[in-house]
Amino acid sequence: MNYTFNQTVRGMRDLLPKEAKRLRFIERIARKIADLYGYEEVITPVIEYYDLLAAKIGEENRKRMYVFEDLGGRKVALRPEFTASIARLIATKLRTAPKPLRLFSTGSLYRYDEPQFGRYREFWQANYELCGSPMPEADAEIIFLTADLLRKTGLRSYCFKIGHVGVLRGIFNHEGISEERQNNIMQSLDKKEKEKAIKLLEEARASQKCLNSLKRLMEISGKDLSVIEDMKRIVNDYPNAVKAVMNLNEVLNFLDSGGLKIDMLIDAGFARGLEYYTGIVFEVYVPEMDIALGGGGRYDNLVKLFGGGKIPAVGVAVGVDRLSLALEKQGASMHYDKPPKILVIPVDRSMMGEAFKVSSKLREDGFCVEIESMGRSVSRSLSDADRRGIEFAVVLGPKEVKEGKVILRNMAKRKQMTIELDKVRKMIND
Repeated sequence: MNYTFNQTVRGMRDLLPKEAKRLRFIERIARKIADLYGYEEVITPVIEYYDLLAAKIGEENRKRMYVFEDLGGRKVALRPEFTASIARLIATKLRTAPKPLRLFSTGSLYRYDEPQFGRYREFWQANYELCGSPMPEADAEIIFLTADLLRKTGLRSYCFKIGHVGVLRGIFNHEGISEERQNNIMQSLDKKEKEKAIKLLEEARASQKCLNSLKRLMEISGKDLSVIEDMKRIVNDYPNAVKAVMNLNEVLNFLDSGGLKIDMLIDAGFARGLEYYTGIVFEVYVPEMDIALGGGGRYDNLVKLFGGGKIPAVGVAVGVDRLSLALEKQGASMHYDKPPKILVIPVDRSMMGEAFKVSSKLREDGFCVEIESMGRSVSRSLSDADRRGIEFAVVLGPKEVKEGKVILRNMAKRKQMTIELDKVRKMIND
């Protein structure tokens, strides 16, 4: 047999029922959070023009995009993230919509990464964008929302790493360093390649003061606001960098005064690989994994780049796959709101029509109902129900049908009774 028939493409996965259930559980919580915070769902295409997706995603991510030419000769790509598509939407169809806009998306994304734990070539994210507000309270809202999502899924232990790329860009712009060079430095910092970042800065002929400032910022991190004071002292000669530090301080004060209780690391030299970030940036980690569960930040120029005018925005993307892995690592139980399951068993095939009628009635009552469809005997059907953890069985025979009754069996208690069909719902719920 051709090997392509019996395995998935490398980096792709089949999600079996248990895995799919965990993914959908997290998506349901993500939608609930969207509703609670007033974020409306939008659905954008999986395929977009390459130029749109590549514009500000960063060199490393550009190399890992699934790019191809469609039958019309257009250069397109599978989306590697949501933000570019959302920015396009805001710049076009939602251009005149009242601001702020609160938008939610969820779905599959694609990157040609090296497959490893928690890193797949097809993966899922829940994405939230708050568009139209330049205020620090918008940044704080996104962080509150992210913490609520993690908490409501059952995640117990996690840490936010937070910084502000405006601090670094404020220094680099003051030194006249090109945007391309800045992006390369940010990429190096994102990959924790500090020596490479310094070398790139030296090649850009930055002043010694600039080099010293970056070196000192890269060494500063902590869990209290004393980090902010240290940052201010270091960037005191760079006005825009000082403004960025004060902006970060405002956001942190909102989180504190708003009562958000989270483990947080303030990292002065923190940067993310995506080139569109202009302000606050953050990522979320758990002790059990060395990869981020999600991250986000402020991007005030992306919508303008796509022709939509100056519309500031801030957002977050949470990896659904990675959050599922983290919940599993922490032994968190996922509470599904699922109805009791019933197996309807006709004693013989002459009762099959009645079995369909009874099943339809029970589904209308809100139960999950399966029909015995293998032609097995009642005893073998009951054994199968027991093996699969089905809570109740309803057995239909000619006598019961004639009397408008069914045999209801509680599989766990191994007890059964003959009752009227209309009373099954009350009996199970009691």
